[in-house]
Amino acid sequence: MTQILVEKGYIKNYLNIDDGKQGLLRLYLKYDEAGNPVIRELERISKPGRRRYVGADNLPRVRNGLGIAIMSTSQGVMSDKEARNVNIGGEVLATVF
Repeated sequence: MTQILVEKGYIKNYLNIDDGKQGLLRLYLKYDEAGNPVIRELERISKPGRRRYVGADNLPRVRNGLGIAIMSTSQGVMSDKEARNVNIGGEVLATVF
């Protein structure tokens, strides 16, 4: 999921840190020229108590295409635009704007 955020330009980079227990994930956030964060809204859609699955014809559009939805599909984790290109549905993990 973090690799998608790097590819789409929402974060600078990330680092997986092995602490011998659970592990840590350090995200390096990205800011625009005015110092405002690039990620304005991040919402978790699927939750352990309520999973949200969509078909290939019902893929969500975030802010009319300005944001992305991160999907877990049978072909791996991808953005909604990539899932639309390969015509596959799956579980909607989060939306980013």
